[in-house]
Amino acid sequence: MTRTLVTGMSATGKSTTVRLLVERGVRAVDLDSRAWSHLVADETSYGRASEGGEAPTDWRWREDAVRELLGTASGDDVLVVSGTSTHQGRLYPLLEHVVVLTVPDDVAVERLRTRTSNTWGKAPGELERELELREVVGPLLERGACLVLDTSAYDAPRVADLVAQHAGLPACPR
Repeated sequence: MTRTLVTGMSATGKSTTVRLLVERGVRAVDLDSRAWSHLVADETSYGRASEGGEAPTDWRWREDAVRELLGTASGDDVLVVSGTSTHQGRLYPLLEHVVVLTVPDDVAVERLRTRTSNTWGKAPGELERELELREVVGPLLERGACLVLDTSAYDAPRVADLVAQHAGLPACPR
């Protein structure tokens, strides 16, 4: 089994890539869904208090469930999971590949402004927060990657092709 994580900041195409892979018959799971993630109090410096002054929160994977999913992978199949979560690096030993999707900031801003599948980036302060996170978290994600793809350079089907090709390769060293 080859287990691949497709990760990156918001509006890079993670969910679209997974949807296209599923349509092609690849076993793929979007971990940024309510089935796999939840909102938790954030003890890291990445979270910040909301406008109302509540404690900072973070959208985080249900790590035990994700570990179980990755642990059940077997045989010659490919499993692609996608999303981004605080502490995701703890799961990297269970993966053969980590693919980071990126886009330039101006492309991310336009995608956040116009997308209909997700409301993140539309509420007051969220766009500024996303741009702050891109500066801090983006380089950390790239540091742990086997492959970095700028999705603004390709159409969505080609991104899915490139991810599928990479997922079929032997494990890459990190």
